[in-house]
Amino acid sequence: MTGKKAPAFCLPDQNGENVCLKNLKGQWVILYFYPKDNTPGCTTEACQFTAARPGFSRLDATVLGISPDSTESHKKFEQSQDLKVILLADPDKKALEAYGVWQLKKNYGKEYYGVVRTTFLIDPDGRVAHVWKKVKADGHAEKVREKLEALKG
Repeated sequence: MTGKKAPAFCLPDQNGENVCLKNLKGQWVILYFYPKDNTPGCTTEACQFTAARPGFSRLDATVLGISPDSTESHKKFEQSQDLKVILLADPDKKALEAYGVWQLKKNYGKEYYGVVRTTFLIDPDGRVAHVWKKVKADGHAEKVREKLEALKG
């Protein structure tokens, strides 16, 4: 998907406001997909992206997290963890499927569909500049910042 136009989406954030990718043209977008609010890995990832947010802002980048959870769940997650990132609700899984992160997973011998933790770095022209697949949450935000700095030169 690197080099291709990022799939368009308009999804509600934790405050019920629609966020559309097309409205973010001209800036970098860090689009991270995560499985579920208030779970250990997802909390680590969201908190680290929150802590890194000032650095991303200096690099003209917006951080968006997407999961299939509801806006209400996102609001509770934001409040309980004092998050400062935009969390988008995709209960219909339209963006999850468009980005190819809604996949068949296996855990303890059981198969089920779920979100594969993945991050897309989208350039100011709306193209995918880099993809991180099967992300390990701890330390990921720092790797994304380093890559963004390298790409911006």
